[in-house]
Amino acid sequence: MAKKISSNVNASAFLSPSVKKIFAQVLLSWFDQKKRNLPWRNTKNPYAIWISEVMLQQTQVATVIPYFERFLVRFPDVLSLAVADEQEVLKLWQGLGYYRRARHLHQAAKLIASNFNGIFPTSLDNLASLPGLGRYTINAVLSQAFDYKLPILEANTKRVLARLFASKLDVDSSLGNKFLWDAAEEILPEKDVGAFNQGMMELGSLVCVPVNPHCQVCPLETFCKAKRMGLVSELPIRKKKLVITEVDEFAVILENKGKLLLGKRPIKQRWAGLWEVPHDVSNPDKTEIENLEAIAYKYTSLKPKSFFPLGLITHPVTRYRIKVRFFLAKVSGIPRSDFYEELAWVPLSEVEQYPKSSPQTKIIAMALEFLSNKPAVANPIKKRNIIEKI
Repeated sequence: MAKKISSNVNASAFLSPSVKKIFAQVLLSWFDQKKRNLPWRNTKNPYAIWISEVMLQQTQVATVIPYFERFLVRFPDVLSLAVADEQEVLKLWQGLGYYRRARHLHQAAKLIASNFNGIFPTSLDNLASLPGLGRYTINAVLSQAFDYKLPILEANTKRVLARLFASKLDVDSSLGNKFLWDAAEEILPEKDVGAFNQGMMELGSLVCVPVNPHCQVCPLETFCKAKRMGLVSELPIRKKKLVITEVDEFAVILENKGKLLLGKRPIKQRWAGLWEVPHDVSNPDKTEIENLEAIAYKYTSLKPKSFFPLGLITHPVTRYRIKVRFFLAKVSGIPRSDFYEELAWVPLSEVEQYPKSSPQTKIIAMALEFLSNKPAVANPIKKRNIIEKI
């Protein structure tokens, strides 16, 4: 039977000044010894730290490292990013997902160049005026680059703080979020704030993990109320459960004389500025061939009549799991679109140069492999139900 979690949680009463000092020393000592050697930890440059923090949002550290290094080589400072073409920025970002982050970085760099003479702002108000910089990112950059006494709160520190304080509040609720921000601020030391904040994140990433945390090697075990109360496995509390919705889509790869037809997604749409082949949710009242014909015509005004099944991919988007069956069709004519910002016939050898989402990258890569190998396909799909080929 689960233990009842006390509601008498008070961040300000958790650590006395003397204990808080010891708490910080213990955490900083552990971080100095156990921290991973990550490239953004070898600099105090606020621009580089900003890039790393944005890339790390909802992305694994191991995935970010090569992207961060390539990005800094190509765009070593704010001005180089500000004058860059958005397509190049998106191309360097390709594979990281959540492309709005890249567009916000680019837009913010332009504003820093025009409004702050290319110098990275150091005030809370100035940074808050830039797109894509919320409280966490601002505080993370300023504390790490300049040692400003500012708290941070993200997925790892939420978990650490909820257990340290044995909070029974839903960590995703407004009340729970406020409590955790207050707690994060309460425990800050007077100096080495950037290292302290990084130490809290590192602890959550390496030790205070979601399932089966390594309490026996945790430097903060003696401070942890959840450990003393036997509540570690029950915290943090999240009351909302994400419900996954299954979605079926079709995608049509249109080819003509060694070129693929790609469309550039419009502003304010998901994956804005990225290129793709036409795709849409399937209509259960139509046959597969009718779906494919409708999608091709809706997005390109073209009417292919036969389709070759190439494969299937499944990918998550927020609360959806999308299954995409994709098909190749030869077509001719002049394409037009009321949806895409731009349409382009792209030679197969140049397709790689266009920034694409991860699902589209996989789909198009399989199409290119098919076209390059030119396998014999005896039965194109015409006016009949399509048999899925994976």
